[in-house]
Amino acid sequence: MVESSPTRAPVVALLPRGEAIKNFVYTGMLDTVRAARPLRVISVAPSEDIVALMAERYGEIVRLDETLERRLVRFPREILDLAHGRWLWSEAAKLRWQIRDSEARTSVFDLVKRGVKKGIALPFANSIGLELLSRADHVLSYRLRVSDEWPDYMRRHRPALVFNGSHIHNTSSLPVVRAAQWAGIPTAAFLFSWDNLTSQGRIKPTYDGYLVWNEAIKADLLRQYPRTRPDRVFVTGTPQFDFHFRPEFRLSREELCARVGADPARPIVLYSTGMARQMPHEPRIVEGVARALAQVRGVPRPQLLVRLYPKDRSGRFDALKAKQLPDVLFPDVAWEPRWLTPRLEDCAMLTSTLAHAAIGINVASTISLELCMFDKPVLNIGYDPPGVDVHPISYARYYTFDHYKPVVDSGAVEVVASEDALVAALQSAFDRPEARAVQRQRLLERFFGSTLDGQASSRVAAALLALVNT
Repeated sequence: MVESSPTRAPVVALLPRGEAIKNFVYTGMLDTVRAARPLRVISVAPSEDIVALMAERYGEIVRLDETLERRLVRFPREILDLAHGRWLWSEAAKLRWQIRDSEARTSVFDLVKRGVKKGIALPFANSIGLELLSRADHVLSYRLRVSDEWPDYMRRHRPALVFNGSHIHNTSSLPVVRAAQWAGIPTAAFLFSWDNLTSQGRIKPTYDGYLVWNEAIKADLLRQYPRTRPDRVFVTGTPQFDFHFRPEFRLSREELCARVGADPARPIVLYSTGMARQMPHEPRIVEGVARALAQVRGVPRPQLLVRLYPKDRSGRFDALKAKQLPDVLFPDVAWEPRWLTPRLEDCAMLTSTLAHAAIGINVASTISLELCMFDKPVLNIGYDPPGVDVHPISYARYYTFDHYKPVVDSGAVEVVASEDALVAALQSAFDRPEARAVQRQRLLERFFGSTLDGQASSRVAAALLALVNT
């Protein structure tokens, strides 16, 4: 690798979560930046071997940890998020509002506290109010900072750019980004997921440049944050999908099956679980899927491979695992529990599982898009777990969310309305896997354009270098 001149101002890469390491280290994005500019890395430390991997490539890794800010800083920021959600009022924001209202009813104290916060936030739920709260957040963060560690870092190194690999994980990254902005250093952020703008809170703080998945997300960003310069928003695709288009991450069917304990001669149905809080009682859904699969005819007996959501540490599937249902597999997912970090080997496991699955099932997951990339039939669970009340959550409601509704409307996926209907949907998917192939291809073309090529990480690097040079 050609080293850049050490006399030039460095790019600082901020990796505040494990998946940022996957996106920007494992893909080689930061290596590309380092070939053109000096690079410094500030990162969470999931494990010593992952830190060693980064240090071997980039030199000293400054370790990042959570910073507990003063209550007088955190409270106005909470009000900002509430006001933003009420102003945005997307389907996801409405559901979050209802969930918080429901949780507050557990005690009189919580109910009063919730009412007070809403009462303060509602007058600010407009463009002027949000701008005022954002400015207050900026001033309070500076005046009430708990440490000068990061301002001192910025004074010592004077970066050309600070790049935040995941803008929504502020407990660790926010003090660093704030310090850069106080020092007048340009900042950029990668919008980590396709639902960040419509399902998550306010971007805090706003950045000088952004990298986004697609044109629709760029349009949403410019609408919600009108002060953003369009020429500083780069459509790059997302590096998390690069692995799917790189042959070295594709295991043979026999190797994959040997690792997960499956029979390579029988079809694999992939069920990808969701977040415990958003998909309560999901083990009942999975058990119902196993029952439905047992009724499928005309193919060798299917195997249900359950990929547990790697961030779900609740243990809620332990009881189902203990039942040892026939033909139901729960392979380990190779993530470090600290900072919820994918290990490199999981990139190959996920890509290979998607490649060798016959059908994929999930609840409104990003995995649906990935299954379409492999031209696999996708069934979305649109019914609640039988026998329990999950109100105010409704599994069917997720398909009305702003980011996911276009997927449903495209016809690329089938939303299944009941466990009984699941049997017919599975049978149809096995009998005619090509039935929605045209819709799957059209969805990907509309959503991603030409960015599904394994080179999103290269476009991210090019965008960062362009920001440095403007």
